[in-house]
Amino acid sequence: MSSNTPQYLSELPIYKKALDIFVLSQNISSYLNQDLSVLKEDGSEDNNIYFSGDIVQQSVSLAPEIANAELERYSERRHKHIATLKRITNLLYKNSYRLERANSNGKDFLPILRKELKKFKKLQRTWLLTL
Repeated sequence: MSSNTPQYLSELPIYKKALDIFVLSQNISSYLNQDLSVLKEDGSEDNNIYFSGDIVQQSVSLAPEIANAELERYSERRHKHIATLKRITNLLYKNSYRLERANSNGKDFLPILRKELKKFKKLQRTWLLTL
């Protein structure tokens, strides 16, 4: 958390869940990368390795979007951050299904990520009522 971020943000359940999802995505990605980084017999790489990086990139954006929406004074800009947050959440969900088709033992952890994303979406709905 950056030094200019208000302390109350770290107490928000949605913010905490966003950080949890980031950590979970990182762990899943590193676990998957061990299996997916090996080249195929024809010398090509597994395309699913990119989806593992995508879930990390997308999950790292969750907490900052929450902070931006919380700190935004203008309603129109706040709604843009909220829309971005929803889009990122949906992309994370979609990429978790893509990764499930990967040839890796790590794909067993993807249902856990989706379960956490479902909890996150519920928290989102509640959080939106407070803005």
